[in-house]
Amino acid sequence: MAFKSPKEIALSACSIGKTKSETGIAKLLVLGFLAGAYIAFGGFLAIMVGKGVSADLGPGIGKLLFGGVFPVGLMLVVIAGSELFTGNCGVITPSCLRGSARWMGLLKNWIFVYIGNFIGSLVVAYFLAYLTGLTEAEPYLSATKGIAEGKIALSFGEAFFRGVGCNWLVCLAVWMAVSAEDIAGKILAIWWPIMAFVALGFEHSVANMFFIPLGMFNGANVSVGEFLINNLLPVTLGNIVGGAGFVGAIYWWLYGRE
Repeated sequence: MAFKSPKEIALSACSIGKTKSETGIAKLLVLGFLAGAYIAFGGFLAIMVGKGVSADLGPGIGKLLFGGVFPVGLMLVVIAGSELFTGNCGVITPSCLRGSARWMGLLKNWIFVYIGNFIGSLVVAYFLAYLTGLTEAEPYLSATKGIAEGKIALSFGEAFFRGVGCNWLVCLAVWMAVSAEDIAGKILAIWWPIMAFVALGFEHSVANMFFIPLGMFNGANVSVGEFLINNLLPVTLGNIVGGAGFVGAIYWWLYGRE
């Protein structure tokens, strides 16, 4: 399988970031909607598989299965094509630092992609996971409520640093997918880091746009304010630091500067 060198990845990421920063708002919203839905599909599958195994097998098996199927979401994002806020933290930032993209273009992309991601995640949570009745029976009902309540119970610092760890790995998955020049290589590059962040218990803002509302639809003791302030805010900030800082900025400094 052919692949790019680290410097070639950095230059390709800068080119990709420039294109993303110049995309129109309407297109960003639609592409963001698709990415939010794709990540939600991965989360939905993770619940149905990872939370459906017997507790007698041990918690590690459930976590491995949960994390092992979740990467389908990012595979759809990268290979089919869409706009994911967390992944864009890693590729637009080095483009701006290099001078290829404008910082206002980065801000426009992040804002409208984030909105689109939120809408797509909610659509899958409500129409495809809740209204279908697929999560109304046990063990899925308790699992969805437990996931939502557990996420909002984190302290600000816990949620923030779990967000940092998550998007460090997510953006590494995107970074390595850029290096691969065939679909098989992209799938392998995506699967390992995404499986790792999910199994480790890190926090992904877009995935939480699916997990927490689904738990709320199913009766979790979570308010809208707790969802937005206790979890989504610190996790989003952590995702920005993990993706833009530990991947985008560092690899720009190492390989992307003139």
